[in-house]
Amino acid sequence: MQDIPTPETIDARWLTERLREGGHPSASVLGFTSKTIGTGQVGKCVRFDLDLAGGDEDTPRTLVGKFPSDNDLSRDSAVAMGIYEREVFFYRDLAPRLSIRVPRCYYADIRGQGPEFLILMEDMNPARQGDQLAGCSPEVARVAVLQLVGLQAPTWCDARLARRLAEPEGGFFSDMHGLYNQMLPGFLDRFAGSLTADEVAIISQVGASPAAPLFQPMGTPFCLEHRDYRLDNLLIDETADPPRVIVVDWQGLRMGRPLNDVALCLAGGLDPGVRRRVEEDILRAYHAALLNAGVTDFDWARCWLEYRRASFAGFGLTVVAAMTVEQTPRGDAMFTAMAQRYARHALDMNAEAFLQ
Repeated sequence: MQDIPTPETIDARWLTERLREGGHPSASVLGFTSKTIGTGQVGKCVRFDLDLAGGDEDTPRTLVGKFPSDNDLSRDSAVAMGIYEREVFFYRDLAPRLSIRVPRCYYADIRGQGPEFLILMEDMNPARQGDQLAGCSPEVARVAVLQLVGLQAPTWCDARLARRLAEPEGGFFSDMHGLYNQMLPGFLDRFAGSLTADEVAIISQVGASPAAPLFQPMGTPFCLEHRDYRLDNLLIDETADPPRVIVVDWQGLRMGRPLNDVALCLAGGLDPGVRRRVEEDILRAYHAALLNAGVTDFDWARCWLEYRRASFAGFGLTVVAAMTVEQTPRGDAMFTAMAQRYARHALDMNAEAFLQ
């Protein structure tokens, strides 16, 4: 097996080979510069600015490589969760059958479950990474939710794919209830002072309730789930009308309930006051698009019920991730905002009824 390149070992010859294999047979990379971009917690992204000879107007002048994190804790957690392996599987095997907008992939490989891996992909400039702290406009949220139809409809109730992506027995997420409660005390020690009393109460109540939807088996309907469908994982071009949204960071990939990603996006990306005004309209557009894409036996009442149940999806993401990645000032601010918005969404949805 050939060594997987690192940011330090990638050279012009290797980049030339990737471009030629990717459909640009006359391209030659004479040299390049590189710089780290983005704010990833468990991966590191590097932009390669190519000095290019040959090629055509479609040959990329810049590429982005995704590598394991430099931080030992984040890297070890990623391997334990299997997330590097899942992201390589997505780009190499799944993306070609989906219509959700993702970067074109020029290389994806991993050694075992990692941490050695590399994904080399199209640079989506001028699109910019979303900002989980700042939130987004309703227009961006609507496009992002509608993009999910291109992920979900082609994989709706795909039992074979569900078997391929099943959490292994004894895997990191196999006992989500236990994992949540293991991380909860440390999470509350760090963040409770920034939350309101009812937000702390419902975050704690989820941990005390084995019946919480967060801890239940997948059930039906199910489909491919990004599992971290937040602004930090979306590249957004607001110069387009409507805005253009490209989805990245497929490390949490699994089969799950379709409304989980929808709730993560709307509750995590919109100010609660804005969300309350626009969420039903966006949900109705999403539901209609699912039906138009061929999904059956999923009426509006069921869609809304699943959206209410999905309001807890962000709780596990927030509590577990905050305690298993490198602590940074921006990370703490981001996890605070996520906890506030997801808790407020669950309270708005009267989702405590699912904790009985």
